[in-house]
This record gives sequence, C-alpha cells and structure tokens, in this order.
Amino acid sequence: MHILGGAQTDFAVNWHRAGLGFDALVREVLEAALTDARLDATSIEVVHVGNAFGQLFTGQGHLGGMPATVHPDLWGVPASRHEAACASGSMAALAAMADLESGRYDCALVLGAELEKTVPGGQAAAYMGAAAWAGHEARDTDLVWPTQFAAIAEEYDRRYGLDPAHLRAISELNIANARRNPAAQTRDWTYAEASFTADDTANPPVTGMLRRQDCSQMTDGAAAVILVSDRFLLQHSDIRPVAVISGWGHRTVGLPLAEKFRVSASEPYVFPHVRTAVLDALSRAGLADIHQLDGIEVHDCFSVSEYVAIDHLGLTTPGESWKAVESGAIARDGSLPINPGGGLIGIGHPVGATGVRMLLDAYKQVTGQAGDFQLPDVHRYGTVNIGGSTTTVASFVVASVTG
Repeated sequence: MHILGGAQTDFAVNWHRAGLGFDALVREVLEAALTDARLDATSIEVVHVGNAFGQLFTGQGHLGGMPATVHPDLWGVPASRHEAACASGSMAALAAMADLESGRYDCALVLGAELEKTVPGGQAAAYMGAAAWAGHEARDTDLVWPTQFAAIAEEYDRRYGLDPAHLRAISELNIANARRNPAAQTRDWTYAEASFTADDTANPPVTGMLRRQDCSQMTDGAAAVILVSDRFLLQHSDIRPVAVISGWGHRTVGLPLAEKFRVSASEPYVFPHVRTAVLDALSRAGLADIHQLDGIEVHDCFSVSEYVAIDHLGLTTPGESWKAVESGAIARDGSLPINPGGGLIGIGHPVGATGVRMLLDAYKQVTGQAGDFQLPDVHRYGTVNIGGSTTTVASFVVASVTG
C-alpha cells in the first residue's frame, strides 16, 4: 500500500474564531494533499473520513459527504466516516487499505478532521467523555480523560512505581520538539522556567499525578494522505512511489478502564492488546523488533500515554519506561526517537485527525520531507494511535521504497 502524498493544516489556527467550519477545513487539507501528491481529484476513487465528535462540537454529522461538498470532482465518489475516538483517523486508513487490497478501488483519500474550539474548555472536555463508557465510569467529573489517564498513572505506580518527574520530562521533550514544527499548535507558546516542574503555580495540578503540561490541548485541524495500490502504479508509469505502508496492527477491547486493569492483572504489560497491536504491525512489516524502526509517533494525549507506549513498544521491559526517558533513548538523537515533531502535546490533538497526521509524519520522515524536524537516515517509521483508554489501538509501519 503506497502513500503518494498528503497534507496537514496549521494546528495553531482556531477555525471557529475565524468564522470557518468543516467545509473550509476539509477544503484546505484536501487541496493541499492533492497538490502534494500531484494528482487531480478525478483520480480519487474512494474517500474515508475520520472524525470523532463532529455532532457534539458543531452539530455537523455525515462528514463523509463533506469532501464532495467542497470539491465538485468528488461528487459521486463513494465516501464514509469512521469513528473510534482518538483512533478515528487510523480506522479511516485501515478501511481505505482494505478497499485497495480487495481490488475494489485503486486510489483512496484518507482524511481526518476535528473542530474542538467551538465551546469552552470545560464543555469540550465533557463532550469528549462520550468516548469512555458513558454513565458507567468517571461519572462524577467532566474531566473524564484526565481522570482516566491519572488512573493509568496510578496503576503503573501500584504495579511498578512511577515518578511523576518522568512524565514531566516527556512533556518537556515534546514541547521542545514542537519548536521545529511549523504546523505545531505550541510552536510559539511561551513557558516559565518552572513550567515542567511540580510548581503548583507554573504547572498546576489537574488530577492525580497529572499537571497542566502533562495534557494535550483542545485543537482544531485536519490531515490527509492519498493511498494507492500496486495496480494504480502499474497503470500510471509516470508516478514514482516513495513510501509504503508495510505493516499494520489493530486491536479492540471493551470500554471500561477498570476491566482492562482486571484482565491484565497477572500479565507483565498493563495493556497486553497494545503490545500485540505493535507486534502485529512489526510482524507484517517483516521486522523482528522495535529497534529496526528509525523513529515512531506515539499517542501522547497525556504524558502517561507515551510512558505506556515506551514499554509496550518493547523499548524497555514492562514497567521500566523511565529508563528510556532518563537515558535519552526517546530523544531526537536517541536509539528510537519518539515524536520528533512534538507529538500530541506539542503538535496538537484534533481527535479525528491524529491517526492520519501520524501516518503523514511517518511518510514525511521516510521521504526526507519533514523539514526542521527531520531525523537522519530514516527508512522505517512507526505509529501507535489509541482511542479511549486504549479501547481501540492501531499501529502502522511506513517504509521508504528502498527501506
């Protein structure tokens, strides 16, 4: 499965404040992706849109119809929307891949989009609680996801011990990486000297171990990639492929976080299905372990979710993610750079777009097009995207055509 190109909007833009809606957001990323891939819209045979909360934040559903709404050449092209909380974009990508692999279509547009700044922050956080088991967990708070991921931190602490300073170090690294990324939400934000410490004024507590800088922010934005089959390339000898999705993994478990903890109580990994999704992607890509990747995008909706990703990737043994933080293994010059463009904490987290943005950044890295956040000598690059309290997990491996 080849990636011909893609695009991302500027995640620092507040589209609602600018008086713009999903139509403007989708139009901008769609046209930019076609330009990057050097394709006309008439080449697109199927469209898959990732979006989690469109109706809640804007009242707009049926977003599979938005690409044709803003581009007349997509009128009549089959399209659908996919929802899996923060993994919605990855589900759109997997559906597009299945379409191409089946031979049904040969050129797919995968587009993820979310508008989250249409309401005050407290209301936005409450809306996002719909991705948990509504009415059954985190019932006494509107801060559903800080509460859930604080519980994950507490579970790690109970099983293995967890120093919150390691979580803050992850956040500080991702914010620093985002300085290099011209589309990152936080690239121009200013921080005090104590912003990544336990200072209650500079870095206020949110809940449990989590503080302000441990949390990604509400974000507007979209990302898109164009995928094509081998048959498409055979029929278009003038198009030279540059990147391929060589492996993928996808696992889903039940909604309740407490049940996830119960199921894994005797397991070495807190979330065994996350580990399996990563292993599936590596195996399909013909790779023995995570060390054969040159970098990876992981889902740091909170600093603790990146902490979880580190040991579940196999970069450390279970419960010892702190070693990769302290050693610098996850830094840009480390043995496995993580989120060199800033991750969700630094780049931003427009929920439906995140999985697609990860694929796009993987494509950029293996093709040497990541600009100031480009890593050296990248041939294979991974992603790990989660939805909810790891209810849905998707992992991809993207390789250069010579990698």
